[in-house]
Amino acid sequence: MTAHPADHDGPTIPRPEKTFTALHAALAQVAPSRLPEMTAERDTVFTMATQHNSFGSIAMFQLKWATVIEVERLPAVARRLHAAEQAAQNAEDREALDHAMREIREIMDHARAQVAGE
Repeated sequence: MTAHPADHDGPTIPRPEKTFTALHAALAQVAPSRLPEMTAERDTVFTMATQHNSFGSIAMFQLKWATVIEVERLPAVARRLHAAEQAAQNAEDREALDHAMREIREIMDHARAQVAGE
């Protein structure tokens, strides 16, 4: 039997460039259900950038979605994140919630560092 990309823990796609086109194409492959969210956020961010003549919000948009894609392109990491998100939603006490939130923060911080080149 041939293994499918999602059956292993390596990347399912290469890390995309931080351009809207590349991020959009990558998200379509790893988390297509999030495309409407990305598009709506892009519209808001680009409008804000134009109104304030500042491109900082666009850079933050690119970093956010590159980070999301970094997690989702690594099946084991994505499973860890989704399990921690579920644990946070179902936490019945502060300790369980804190543990889940630390896990989420650790995963996202690591992914952000990877795409930011830190």
